[in-house]
Amino acid sequence: MVRLSREITAHIVEEYGRDEMLRRLADPYWFQAFGCVLGFDWHSSGVTTTVCGALKEGLRGTERDLGIYVGGGKGATSRRTPGEILHYCDTLSIDPRPLVYASRMSAKVDSAAVQDGYQLYHHSFFFVPSGGWCVVQQGMNDDNGMARRYHWLASTVQSFVNEPHAAICADAQAPTLNLVAAESDATRTNSAGLAREKPGVVVSALKDLPLLAMPRRHAVLVADVNPQHLDKILLKTYERAPENFETLLGMEGVGAKTLRALALASEVIYGTPASTRDPARFSFAVGGKDGFPYPVDLETYDKTIDVLRAAVNKANIDRSDRLKALKRLVEYGKAKIRKRHESGQTEPV
Repeated sequence: MVRLSREITAHIVEEYGRDEMLRRLADPYWFQAFGCVLGFDWHSSGVTTTVCGALKEGLRGTERDLGIYVGGGKGATSRRTPGEILHYCDTLSIDPRPLVYASRMSAKVDSAAVQDGYQLYHHSFFFVPSGGWCVVQQGMNDDNGMARRYHWLASTVQSFVNEPHAAICADAQAPTLNLVAAESDATRTNSAGLAREKPGVVVSALKDLPLLAMPRRHAVLVADVNPQHLDKILLKTYERAPENFETLLGMEGVGAKTLRALALASEVIYGTPASTRDPARFSFAVGGKDGFPYPVDLETYDKTIDVLRAAVNKANIDRSDRLKALKRLVEYGKAKIRKRHESGQTEPV
């Protein structure tokens, strides 16, 4: 997987450029197909950590030639991402701050501002010297044992706190408090405003309420919020006076519980409920394999396979590795044909 991922990446960069490789990594379907070509089981959540790990190892030592730098990984390795970015930027003599900020904020959004029950445990950050970047990170839900993958792409991020994702890959919908939804704009504004107030304003609004009830029953007991901790964090935000929600989110110590408390206080005081829309519902560019939110766009899927086949054909790898990779593509194509026949489709592949 390490060798093949390196060669495919090298040919994509040669043929289409570095930014195109970032764009493809941010496409959940291309990423999934890439993992299949590399030989990993498509049905396992391990495809995310394994593909990212193979790429990081495969591209090690090629950064000067290919211009793609990789930081982060699984577990404790993910927390070393800022240091890795700083190291690479030092060798390139470029400002690391925007890249470190992008890494940190993408992780903060998916761990605190999108509260869907999936706890992040993997974060990979890819960037090029021109400043382009993408993030592939994954969370796990302990209750259902399923994973959810979050994709970010610099060129599509107009705001870190307003519909920032390139895609979210998930099999199941989740009760969600979505503070980066477009319809949560008023909540974000009011939450930042409340963070600039003395702690008593928020605490007073919360103390008489038994729970936070939202349309999708995303319930949070006030008992879940430690008053002493909340008061301490709100005193910190009051002293810092964050000018907007993004600044508030980026503050150290401001996490999911603080944001839930501010969202609830915003609804109580200003009548602006936060969105409970799961962002994964609208995140698939070419459809889903089970027909949700709509059937897969076969034309885009076929084009992805053709590009991968061309890349593998050009790869400078052993004949045996190339044949194995092509065999996987052929088997994948046969599976598509069988599925089309089963569903009554007769168009040629």
